Amino acid sequence: MHESNGVVGGERLLLSGDEAIALGALHAGVGLATGYPGTPSTEILETLDRLGGPAQWAPNEKVAFEVGLGAAYGGASALVTMKHVGVNVAADPLFTATYTGVQGAFVLVSADDPGLASSQNEQDNRRYAVAAVVPMLEPADSQEAYDYTLAAFALSRRIGQPVMLRVTTRVCHSKGVVRPAGPQPPPPAPNFVRNIPARVMVPGYARPAHRRLRATIAELAEWAETTDLNRIEGPARAPLGIICAGISYAHVVEAAPEAAILKLGLSYPLPERLIREFVAAHERIVVIEEGDPYLADAIRAWGLNVEAKAEMYRFGELSVARVRRILARDESPEPAPAPQKPPALCDGCPYRRVFTVLRELDCIVSGDIGCYTLGALEPFAAMDSQSCMGASLGVGVGLRHVLPPDQAKRVVSIIGDSTFVHSGLTGLVEMCYNKPPGGHVLIILDNGTTAMTGRQEHPGTGRLLNHEPTAKLDIEALCRAIGVDEVTTIDGHGDPDGFRELVAGALGDGRLHVIISQRPCLLAAAQIREYEKLAQLGVCDNG
Repeated sequence: MHESNGVVGGERLLLSGDEAIALGALHAGVGLATGYPGTPSTEILETLDRLGGPAQWAPNEKVAFEVGLGAAYGGASALVTMKHVGVNVAADPLFTATYTGVQGAFVLVSADDPGLASSQNEQDNRRYAVAAVVPMLEPADSQEAYDYTLAAFALSRRIGQPVMLRVTTRVCHSKGVVRPAGPQPPPPAPNFVRNIPARVMVPGYARPAHRRLRATIAELAEWAETTDLNRIEGPARAPLGIICAGISYAHVVEAAPEAAILKLGLSYPLPERLIREFVAAHERIVVIEEGDPYLADAIRAWGLNVEAKAEMYRFGELSVARVRRILARDESPEPAPAPQKPPALCDGCPYRRVFTVLRELDCIVSGDIGCYTLGALEPFAAMDSQSCMGASLGVGVGLRHVLPPDQAKRVVSIIGDSTFVHSGLTGLVEMCYNKPPGGHVLIILDNGTTAMTGRQEHPGTGRLLNHEPTAKLDIEALCRAIGVDEVTTIDGHGDPDGFRELVAGALGDGRLHVIISQRPCLLAAAQIREYEKLAQLGVCDNG
């Protein structure tokens, strides 16, 4: 059953940043929340569902963004969540949504991952705010994650524009005391109002829309000068002044208690006059920020003399110790991190025997993103490339097209069931449409869940976010409908010899093969059996 939202204003709660965002969205009157699971954002929608909110998983981030945009066009308050690389997938609608604006409210949560705790890159999505011209708020802790969620919805509805709430791994997963304000006055009821020039971005309507967007952001920049989201703390004439935003603020207040601090909660657009006045008031100004020198570059572009961190501190998360080193201009080698146990596939994982076979057959494996990416590591070393969701198909087909025949026939693409639904469908169309001369082999590892992010549902499981039964995507039938010559489902773990024979026979026969290696994730199998049992009984466990 869903948990009750019996939260009153001023009550003390211990929440992670993700949990605080979920509660803030609920109290803001969110009408629809959607996204794709990805660490460190996943728990936002899971928490919102437990609280009784309208949360659902989408097949991928682009679809989630578009669903949320439709809800906001209809006057509702929409929340869309994803990790930083998910915004790459959603970037197409994002860049036009700021032109169209919204009738209701639209909040995009970008959960960045400095230090690559569970990601393929370390991109800094603050750059998206500038490129897409989307206002951006950056909370520093759980309380601000809650408060800024409320502020983001209010701001979005006031200016009629999407707003980005940019968080990082440390904010998402650290717990802190939150005193929620409680449910806010309900937003207006959804109602569609036709506005073709604002919503249909043909060039004749998009040109004036761009001008309106720039005018709106200029007005918001004026508001940024006085909003409480940006504040100055500490001695008015301290020799040292520090400019920071987000989680960096938490490190700064401990590392430099004697400094004056300009904390930017609204980090795009930036308050130029406020920053100029702060810089003029102190002898030395240091910009402390994780990732790219986003703030430092913007401030220096105004001709202001501020210090940025050395290049060596661009990598990984900051800490109190690293901030002290930055302030001391210490560029000596940092202590080596303590050795950690390398990640590995679980004992008994159904992927293990699949990768053993691929290694024994000396396949060239174009891989993808999920637990099975660990097949690239020892003792398997059986994955040769991995870059982004769905790339296994495009890269594998590209290799098949250009390699000499003796190498081309060894190329295999491998992808998980959730990732296949996310971004593999168009790659499969490409495989059939521009068929490589020697054919191709795609292996779909179907473990019945989105395992790597915590065993969430997806369209191929036949269950919604809250595990209620729904329409189930038939991957095998879909592959046949697209035009694959041979589609075979097998338990590659339970029948490794049969799997080996199947792959070996498919590699060089010139046809298109999809081999679905189907066996539930070891950690999810008991849950899946329980969900299926409850579905047969007509009961749903929403917990």
